[in-house]
Amino acid sequence: MSVRVQDQLNKMVIGISARALFDTTREHEIYEKQGVEAYCRYQVAHELEPMRPGPGFGLIRSLLALNKAGGEELVEVIIMSHNSPDTSLRIFNTIRHYGLAITRAVLVSGASLAPYLEAFHTDLYLSACEEDVQYAVDSGIAAGIVCTERGGSFDVDAVGEPAQIRIAFDGDAVLFTDESERIFQTDGLHAFEENEERNARNPLAEGPFANFLRKLSDLQKKLSDQEGGNCAIRTALVTSRSAPAHERVIRTLRSWNVRVDEAFFLGGIEKKAVLAAFGAQIFFDDQSVHTLSAAQAVPAARVPYRNIKRRDSFTDEISDDRAS
Repeated sequence: MSVRVQDQLNKMVIGISARALFDTTREHEIYEKQGVEAYCRYQVAHELEPMRPGPGFGLIRSLLALNKAGGEELVEVIIMSHNSPDTSLRIFNTIRHYGLAITRAVLVSGASLAPYLEAFHTDLYLSACEEDVQYAVDSGIAAGIVCTERGGSFDVDAVGEPAQIRIAFDGDAVLFTDESERIFQTDGLHAFEENEERNARNPLAEGPFANFLRKLSDLQKKLSDQEGGNCAIRTALVTSRSAPAHERVIRTLRSWNVRVDEAFFLGGIEKKAVLAAFGAQIFFDDQSVHTLSAAQAVPAARVPYRNIKRRDSFTDEISDDRAS
């Protein structure tokens, strides 16, 4: 393995789309109503006009700040966009305007970004494109469909110095598989609680964000050692579970040797107020009812359910397109 590839694997690699990083509400409306040519003309005509921060801006800015604090490149952010190279100048100009240390980009002119996620060893992918996010999750990459609905959390006037990184996760179907959740959906709460009590000492299987949480936890340990116990990253588990279904979760995280700084077992109450109090820079959940509500207070992203058959079918389609 080359030194360059090894360095890439050691650091955290975040792929993010322009729509997730910046507020492209106006631009996307032009694309939807007038088509790609009108969109391209608009981007070129406004390429010197910076876009406003979007839902992922605060998180990305804070993650990049770790590189300065740590004295080494701990995190790399790559723009992964459906824009063409010709229309991408506005993206790069906006990146420079905000002083974001982003130098790599994938620009595919409307094609799928899916094949490049693994090529860049992506640990986390954030996008508003459901198809690309679905492929990422099916490939074992942590990914979320970012809610682009405007909330107070990413208003440009609120963008100051990089803040402490605060990331919140749902449990079932995000950190863990949806095995227990399927029991709840099929047989009800009582059956779910009985199953969790019976299997309290059996760790839950890893979900789409297990590896990302593990890498994030390793980064927390490294930063804590450098900063004398203080850490620039804080994580939270925000789940609809409640006692007695809590024990299996705690024992699972212990078996993974990962840290979660805060945990909220809400027993089905709304998550938005807790997420706002925690100050999440992003929240990952598998259900749109939770992400749409949370997005009114904090940035949120929905994690689609894994579908291996769909991924294999999609890979075949890409191969056919390249062969034609």
